Amino acid sequence: MKTLVFGAGPLGTLMAARLHEAGEDVTLLARGRRYDDLKKFGAVINIEGTDIEEVERVKLVDTFDPEDHYDLVIIVMRKNQADQIIPDLAQNKNVPTYLFMGNNAEGPEKLIDSLGENRVMLGFPYPGGHREDPKVVVLKIDEKKQYKIPIGEVDGKIRPRTEEVAELLRKMRGYKVEIRKDMVPWLKYHAAMLMSGFVPAIYAADIDMKKLGNDKELLYDAMKATKESLKALRVSGIPPSPKAVKIFAYIPNFLMVALIGWMMRKEFAKSSVEGHPRDAKDEMEYIYKELIGNIDRDKIKTPAMDKLAKYYDQEDILSSCRNT
Repeated sequence: MKTLVFGAGPLGTLMAARLHEAGEDVTLLARGRRYDDLKKFGAVINIEGTDIEEVERVKLVDTFDPEDHYDLVIIVMRKNQADQIIPDLAQNKNVPTYLFMGNNAEGPEKLIDSLGENRVMLGFPYPGGHREDPKVVVLKIDEKKQYKIPIGEVDGKIRPRTEEVAELLRKMRGYKVEIRKDMVPWLKYHAAMLMSGFVPAIYAADIDMKKLGNDKELLYDAMKATKESLKALRVSGIPPSPKAVKIFAYIPNFLMVALIGWMMRKEFAKSSVEGHPRDAKDEMEYIYKELIGNIDRDKIKTPAMDKLAKYYDQEDILSSCRNT
């Protein structure tokens, strides 16, 4: 399968490198200085907390043209950036499958309108990571510590191409793949679990994990906001996914505050949690706005979410909270 990975951040670089390592025909699209670094040094991947570095000489391009032929294009980018390239993707009529791997609380309608339902798949990438040019730093992922990545069709059906894409991704060392029939609600609830309370609480704590772990009042607000958002999605007619989110509503807040507080005070929180909110606040705010667009304010109120929304400090978000 001839594959293009569109996006050379930590996870796009990792996926391209692991596919290349598996002997697959994969190309990585990068631009500017990132392209120059990859061309000079290769795809350099450092395992967080170790001296281990992997280097793969992945094929590179710096453009995606309407005449290009790929069997699969995997878009691994921040949602606000991925939305900007949709017109470029739409100009290419040769690519049969675009797999969007990343946050999406809005739903697939925009993608379907531009690209066609039969060309769009959704998924979510793991693990966390960040760039330290020219390398990327990622959490450990190998045969002993594997991650399960969910993928699926926008209509929930499982087609031969769904299985083909899953089989390709399973060739990446350290990965398992789960084909889901509910990727659209899965992504919305994933956003709700993080963006409604936890991420703004991180900003309220000045992106200091230990400070957050020691602030019980802030953690209580985060738990209340998270439960509000999960309930708001259910009330708005979006079925819970995965089923585990149903359980979250019944866990006492004091237990969650104790557990998360303990986790945030540990050193691993700095590498596994802090990086993305710190480096991608633009995407966090973008996804939060998408999330609240799902909530029917005539059916439910979300005071804890609204209280924390100010830490996204975008006036259009605060306005949306007041008006939705």
